[in-house]
Amino acid sequence: MDIRASTVLPARREPIELHTADGLTLVGELALPEERPPVATLVCLHPLPTAGGMMDSHVLRKASYRLPALADLAVLRFNTRGTSSERGTSEGTFDEGEGERYDVAAALEFVEFRDLPRPWLLGWSFGTELALKWGRDPLVEGAILLSPPLRRATDADLDAWTEFGRPLVALVPELDDFLRPDEARKRFARVPQCEVVAVERAKHLWVGEPYVRIVLNEIVRRVNPAAHPLPTEV
Repeated sequence: MDIRASTVLPARREPIELHTADGLTLVGELALPEERPPVATLVCLHPLPTAGGMMDSHVLRKASYRLPALADLAVLRFNTRGTSSERGTSEGTFDEGEGERYDVAAALEFVEFRDLPRPWLLGWSFGTELALKWGRDPLVEGAILLSPPLRRATDADLDAWTEFGRPLVALVPELDDFLRPDEARKRFARVPQCEVVAVERAKHLWVGEPYVRIVLNEIVRRVNPAAHPLPTEV
């Protein structure tokens, strides 16, 4: 069977709730390999909710549909405060990336409580800002940034990530609306452990199955190299 845009592969999926230090309940889902323990964990941070971003944004949803089965990864997705999806609506209201610090912390506390191994942050657009600003937790092994706009995240946040010392991978679309590869290389040059990967002809939203496959393969290349490259059929 060819793996297509709509393919959902077997996994143990469970609805979850996260509880923030400022008293909110966030809704989400954890997807685990069906028959084996995971070798690593993706903590997904979705795009801007005021522009339609949510835990079901397509790249994150497809990661949860495929990577537990194909790469033995746990995939944790959740709606940040005030964000709605088919799973439900998280309490609270959008806070421009500031109050969301508690949402990131709640996700990492959940990872620790469930003994999920080797967490990597997977941020997309607005989610990359949350990763850079609030993801510098000793538990975190590294971060993968999809279409980082570097708007809310400042040079000071990049410098703090340099000091943090964990790997950083930025996947930058050639035709991105906000930050393109040449400028991304300049901005991220202050983080020596950052790798900027330019993706030809891709756009900010990674629309199209070829671009989704590139993203998922680049994720797996870093998080579980033994499973790279991903198969195109099962």
